[in-house]
Amino acid sequence: MRKQEAGPGGEAGSPAEQVKALVDRLAAKVTQGPQAPPSPAWTPEPPPGPHGDGRPDSGGRGGVCPLPAPAALPSGLCPAESRAQRHREALLSRTGGGPGPRPTGLLLVEGLTDLQLKEHDFTQVEATRGRGRGARAVGLDRLFLPLSRVSVPPRVSVTVGVAGMGKTSLVRHFVRLWAQGQAGRDFSLVLPLTFRELNTHEKLSAHRLLRAAFPHLGEPGPAVAAPARVLLVLDGLDEARTSLDFSNTAACSDPQKEIPVDGLVTNIIRGNLFPDVSVWVTSRPGAAGQIPGGLVDRMTELRGLGEDEVALCLEQMFPEDRALAGRVVAQVRADPALYLMCTVPAFCRLAGSALGHWCRHRPGPQDASPPRTLCEVYAWYFRMALGGEGQDGGPGSPRIEQVAQGVGRKMASTLGRLAFHGLVRKKYVFYEQDLKAFGVDLGLLQSPLCGRFLQREDTAAAGPAYCFAHLSLQEFAAAAYYYGAARRAIFDLFTEGAVSWPRLGFLTHFRAAAQRAMQAEDGRLDVFLRFLAGLLAPRVNALLAGTLLAAGEHQAHRAPAAGLLQACVRPAAAVCARAVNVLRCLHELQRPELARGVEAALGRGGLAGLSGPALPAALAYVLQVSDACAREANLSLGLSPAVLGSLLPQLLYCQSLRLDSNQFQDSAMELLGSMLSGKDCRIEKISLAENQIGNKGAKALARSLLVNRSLTALDLRCNAIGPQGAKALADALKINRTMAFLSLQSNTIKDDGARSMAEALATSRTLSVLHLQKNSIGPTGAQQMAEALKQNRSLKELMFSSNSIGDEGTKALAEALKVNQGLESLDLQSNSISDRGVAALTGALCANRTLLSLSLRENSISPEGAQALARALCTNSTLRHLDLTANLLHDQGARAIAAALGENRALTSLHLQWNFLQAGAAQALGAALQRNSSLRSLDLQENAIGDEGVSAVARALKANTALTALHLQVASIGAPGAQALGEALAVNRTLEILDLRGNAIGIAGAKALANALKINCSLRGLNLQENSLGMDGAICVATALSGNHGLQYINLQGNHIGESGARMISEAIKTNAPTCTVEM
Repeated sequence: MRKQEAGPGGEAGSPAEQVKALVDRLAAKVTQGPQAPPSPAWTPEPPPGPHGDGRPDSGGRGGVCPLPAPAALPSGLCPAESRAQRHREALLSRTGGGPGPRPTGLLLVEGLTDLQLKEHDFTQVEATRGRGRGARAVGLDRLFLPLSRVSVPPRVSVTVGVAGMGKTSLVRHFVRLWAQGQAGRDFSLVLPLTFRELNTHEKLSAHRLLRAAFPHLGEPGPAVAAPARVLLVLDGLDEARTSLDFSNTAACSDPQKEIPVDGLVTNIIRGNLFPDVSVWVTSRPGAAGQIPGGLVDRMTELRGLGEDEVALCLEQMFPEDRALAGRVVAQVRADPALYLMCTVPAFCRLAGSALGHWCRHRPGPQDASPPRTLCEVYAWYFRMALGGEGQDGGPGSPRIEQVAQGVGRKMASTLGRLAFHGLVRKKYVFYEQDLKAFGVDLGLLQSPLCGRFLQREDTAAAGPAYCFAHLSLQEFAAAAYYYGAARRAIFDLFTEGAVSWPRLGFLTHFRAAAQRAMQAEDGRLDVFLRFLAGLLAPRVNALLAGTLLAAGEHQAHRAPAAGLLQACVRPAAAVCARAVNVLRCLHELQRPELARGVEAALGRGGLAGLSGPALPAALAYVLQVSDACAREANLSLGLSPAVLGSLLPQLLYCQSLRLDSNQFQDSAMELLGSMLSGKDCRIEKISLAENQIGNKGAKALARSLLVNRSLTALDLRCNAIGPQGAKALADALKINRTMAFLSLQSNTIKDDGARSMAEALATSRTLSVLHLQKNSIGPTGAQQMAEALKQNRSLKELMFSSNSIGDEGTKALAEALKVNQGLESLDLQSNSISDRGVAALTGALCANRTLLSLSLRENSISPEGAQALARALCTNSTLRHLDLTANLLHDQGARAIAAALGENRALTSLHLQWNFLQAGAAQALGAALQRNSSLRSLDLQENAIGDEGVSAVARALKANTALTALHLQVASIGAPGAQALGEALAVNRTLEILDLRGNAIGIAGAKALANALKINCSLRGLNLQENSLGMDGAICVATALSGNHGLQYINLQGNHIGESGARMISEAIKTNAPTCTVEM
């Protein structure tokens, strides 16, 4: 470096200082340059081809280096300003005009998961169902800024995304925005590089790298060095020619020393070179794992498309044919597996092209159904591409089309050979020397057909670079090549010319491919094997006959190939992704019998009776693809601990998991605890009810809760964790920040366990639902919980039923309710509460303003307690649900409650079942209903109110416009009462549910109700079970439904109708009211 470039301080020092001075000067000059006019931050993506079905954009590396030659100096600008403007214009020229990424597509993540590090990109999307980890979104404008007041900007940032997610589009967009002055304003200089360009160099020095990146700036002249922040972008680490070895690469701080490119990149990331320069690396997840986590200051992940974004992406492909776009969108939404993969933008465009072609060109009845498998989608794409659809020029003569098909077959064979050997060598970017080595005719690359499959990028040092438009296209082309080559090959195709034992016949080569795929720990041959199996499927073979395949070729091998695949699934300690991929291969082969058997068993509600070596793998596959399992994976009733252990790696990605009634013991909880502790775990809800879990099992689960960040609900009801298990879980809850629901029902945790849970509640800010019913908790435990409730603000629901808290415990809880302003539901059923306890609760109800639901059923509340509750109801304006079932209210207590209903305007549900009520109580309630406008549901079942009482209620129904549900089971109602209800139903327009089960309305009552049904249009459910209707009464009701179009459910069981009468009435109801469900 010349002395005058060292700055005003005199001569430059070390080579590192010289390069730093050069970077600072260049950055200062770029900063001094004029800003380009702003442009929109994001533009929708244009369709990929002239007809909306052209070559898909993979999101692959388009590159922004080398930069173009400098333009002429604009008049009136000094050389420094000119250099700055040329730099920005060069970046705009290289990146401008392309689509921007999704503005909200970046998520902050904490490192890479095992799935990302070890599995194929497709497997990552399929196993997680496209659901990203719970992560914070970050905008592109804040990607390199501190995220809090106490943090510093990241030096090394890594952005990961599966193939085709749009990483390079993101880089181009950011560089474009920086050049326009709209983003990254704190960077004085942005230096974008791609590994495709770096691959063309054997060795580089940091000095030469810097000079090569700025050929248009020339030699910088004297300038005052200014503090500058520089961003170096390294796009596409997954396409690097050699892996980065941070353990064995020698440290280098000399920027003029020529070292291998991988060593140069390693030292830049480590900070040995350019220590003050920010570095942004983009990569597929597996390759990003080469960078030690300790060197990464910020990691982000590109999320997949949302539902609306998938639809928008597909619609943009067919801007001139909205009907076609609508059909394509509908097909994608109708196929959950296809929709899932369409969350990857590049696959979405590829699938859209294939489906668009299918919609336009369905040659026969065999193609009437849309593509059902991954292989069928790609078959339609290849058929479209090789047929030249969407290219310029009209239809030619048959001779010209025949020649074009011949060229297409030759090109497909050539590209297939390139794709296969590249896949074997883990090579995804090809240069001209590679093409020559693989015997590719360079002339074919100029064909417009080739543009459907390969993308070309010009590089400075080694001419053009080529890659398949998406990784999956390379895998499909490789499978098609292998499929055809296996017919004539006599040696192992994977050995690439090396000596191997002779292999004759397609099945021998198919077995070799399956074995290779099973042995590939990184899963790079998984999708290749899927495509190879799919090419044996009849529909795929018919689609590609005459282009890639010979008609009917290898069809005799379909069943043996399925057998070979099933033989690859062997019993193992854990089901690996390779084994699940075998089931996906069988699906592509259209041999889904194994998976269907497991799915049918799950639909029946249990796995008992299923066995076999392939069961765990088939179960793991069904968990990934089943729509029902997407909502909740129900593995109750019959799952053995051994199968559970083998399934753990695949259960990580279930959203909701039910493992009830499997007789799991503490050892199984150790396994589950290890799974819940994994950083890959995405489970949000898990139910372990009715197992045999003790305190050791609870402790194992508690240890996992200390680190788990996904679980929000844990159901342990009906186990035996005891006080010690409850204490372990409570201690974990003090640290855990995600658990919102915990059920410890029927676990005998007693007062000691309640005390531990109370300590956790006092500090918890996330737990909102706690179930502690049937745990032998006495007054002491209730008092501890009450103290916690005075501090807690997060708990919304507390189930404390079937304990023994008595009046003393109730008083403590009542005092807590006066202070607590968060609890909304309190269940104190069956707790030996008398009027003394109720009196304390009524005082709390007068002060509390958050409690919505209170259950006091099955206690010892007398008319005196009911009167106290009534006084509270007159002032309380928040309580919505009150359950007083199975107490001792009698008519006196019910009259007090009824009087309160005349004033209360909040209560919507009142349960008075089994309270020794008679006609007087019903009359009082009927009078209250005529004034009340809030009550929606009234339960008077198991009370002998008789015809007189129900008549009073019926009279109220003529005026009441609020009640929607009335329960009068076993209420001593006869024909007069039914007649009164019939008259009310003829007038009432709001009642939707009427339950008269267990009365004796007889034929006369049935006729009265039938006449009402001809008029009433609000009733939705009617229960007349066990009412002595007989055949005639049932027929009256059935025939009345011909004029009723609102009733959706009717129960006529237990009415001595007989089988023949039941059939006749059932048919009559089906005829008169086809939408009504009848139970006979």
